[in-house]
Amino acid sequence: MAADILCLVLAALVLAGSPAAKAATAAIGTVKNIVLVHGAITDGSGWRGVYEILTRDGYHVSVVQEPLTGLADDVAATKRVIDLQDGPVILAGHSYGGTIITVAGADPKVRALVYVAALQPDRGETTNRLAASMPGTVPASDLKQTKDGFIFIDPTKFTADVAADLPRPEAEFMANAQVPVATAAFDAPVTVAAWHHKPSYGIIATEDRELNPMLAHWMYRRSRAKITQIKASHLVYISHPGAVARVIERAACETRANGGADP
Repeated sequence: MAADILCLVLAALVLAGSPAAKAATAAIGTVKNIVLVHGAITDGSGWRGVYEILTRDGYHVSVVQEPLTGLADDVAATKRVIDLQDGPVILAGHSYGGTIITVAGADPKVRALVYVAALQPDRGETTNRLAASMPGTVPASDLKQTKDGFIFIDPTKFTADVAADLPRPEAEFMANAQVPVATAAFDAPVTVAAWHHKPSYGIIATEDRELNPMLAHWMYRRSRAKITQIKASHLVYISHPGAVARVIERAACETRANGGADP
């Protein structure tokens, strides 16, 4: 993996006594805690493939189960997991999870943010307003709402809309195991944007119909994130867990335990 190679090269230089490498020693093996945040209509089980790769590679990985009842509730659930970590954290979020980590990432334990086909709002922006600025190609009619104000995707449209590159049985199961999200969560303005002060990494799913890839490019350029493109659907972290894990490992390798990233 690229992240492993980078860390091994730095480690070899340190052992060789390189002065330049000594300045980078904080980047080696210091950020071992990874916290994964799912987005709307899914739950944490979608991170299973990424989780298995990261744990196999020696990281301590925790998966947040968002209640999806409101942005404040979802941020609180994330911070609860961050509080349980015994050291610095790399925080990764998918889709609406990007809004969550933008706020929760202000926690002092968080050293870097990884946006996986995720929204990256600024202060004062809402999930709905940002997504609507450059809409994806999912028809509005595919989104359904419950009587008590929660949103889900028409199960018959789920595969085409967000999971076109998943095996059909898996996509159909997910379509019928959705976790509806409160509409209020999408209308809540972000009060803090951690990416202003912490390094961020952005994964763009080039075949994404839910989050417009052009919007992803714009957001990640705005934050000066390190961008990776993957030919995948919106559920890129499920269809391409290895590629997503490599970006998270890169963030862990390049980020110093005391904050910031290596130049």
